Amino acid sequence: MPPTPHRSRTGLRKALVALLGALLPLLAALALAAPPAEARTRAVPAATLTEVTGFGANPSNLQMYVYVPQNVGPHPAVVVAVHWCGGSASAMYSGTEWPSLADRHGFVLVYPSVTRASKCFDVSSPQALRHDGGSDPVGIRSMVDWATRTYAADTDRIFVTGISSGAMMTNVLLGDYPDVFAAGAAFSGVPFGCFATTDGSEWNSACSGGTLTRTPQQWGDLVRAAYPGYTGPRPRMQLWHGTEDDTLRYPNFGEEIKQWTNVLGVSQTPAATDTPAAGWSRTRYGGTGDRAPVEAISLQGVGHNLYSWGMASRALTFFGLDGDGGTDPQPPAGACKVTAAVSTWSTGLTGSLTVTNTGTAPVNGWKLAFTLPAGQTITNGWNATYSPRTGAVTAADAAYNATIAPGGSVTLGYQATHTGNSGTPTAFSLNGSACAVG
Repeated sequence: MPPTPHRSRTGLRKALVALLGALLPLLAALALAAPPAEARTRAVPAATLTEVTGFGANPSNLQMYVYVPQNVGPHPAVVVAVHWCGGSASAMYSGTEWPSLADRHGFVLVYPSVTRASKCFDVSSPQALRHDGGSDPVGIRSMVDWATRTYAADTDRIFVTGISSGAMMTNVLLGDYPDVFAAGAAFSGVPFGCFATTDGSEWNSACSGGTLTRTPQQWGDLVRAAYPGYTGPRPRMQLWHGTEDDTLRYPNFGEEIKQWTNVLGVSQTPAATDTPAAGWSRTRYGGTGDRAPVEAISLQGVGHNLYSWGMASRALTFFGLDGDGGTDPQPPAGACKVTAAVSTWSTGLTGSLTVTNTGTAPVNGWKLAFTLPAGQTITNGWNATYSPRTGAVTAADAAYNATIAPGGSVTLGYQATHTGNSGTPTAFSLNGSACAVG
């Protein structure tokens, strides 16, 4: 057999080189698109609040913190949790039950943190109220992109929640980035665009005072103008507000309902109304289930600091992250009962709370969340530790009363000052489950 010509071997070698040259970029792209599980879990330490730097465009110098549970899934949901004015990522982390919910359900938490002196998010500048316009929303969008890339997150399950300034930012983010977020939950906020200013001020008194009113169409047009040309689906919205809010007054709640029902194209007439806890009134628009397009919860007699332990689990239900397919029921009322009494004098009072376990299993370790009437501040307490001392309070067990047997009770008490409203607390929940009052 004659020898194979040298030029044939050369041609084969060139063909192999060409094939490898085509395959290598493809393999590299696949590796970037789906990072190995080991690499994802080591991006930040598990079960620890960790700062992330260099996450992307960040025109207003926000800080980014991430909490990733031990059991993070292969394609997890992402929840952005936005702090209040004067707050921080660490305060939002330690002051809410979102980390424990992430541990239970395996989603990633992103905590933006303001570095400007006010510690308030920019919800007022023209840049903040425009898709990719600049300021804080761009930085938060970059954080979401980082989390999505790093953990191969499910882009159909990106959510945002916030308290006060964070609630206002929740409204802004849903307006600026309807293509990013699936739903939001705003605790004590104002409509998108309500805080708009053009003089560099971070404060809008007409909006905060509840005197800025518009038609549903006008409010909806503000949202639509933030991202001209966008025709895709719009995120659902859950709204919370206290009737005695003296920082962002209660009329803002109605204006938010106007705005988001218009944006989502549903009737302003509630499809369902109920009372999920004492003093609460919940209305749902465009649907009657846990994932209605708009859900609004009004808390009677409650001030600006309305957030209390257990509310995040209700937001989780609204997001659809509370179990397989989001079918788990909301924490039911009736697993506990609270009896409250106060004894008052001119500027002070003592309060007594008796918590009864009406379930069939013992409660081992408890936290009782409740909301104090506006103007009340706890100065002393017994049989529990109280934090914070005003607004939405959580009372945690003492070592000697941590277990409540089925049918058993524990009594705790406190001393407080008041500025005229000496009423009993409201909105009780025990370890995230709403309590009956009686």
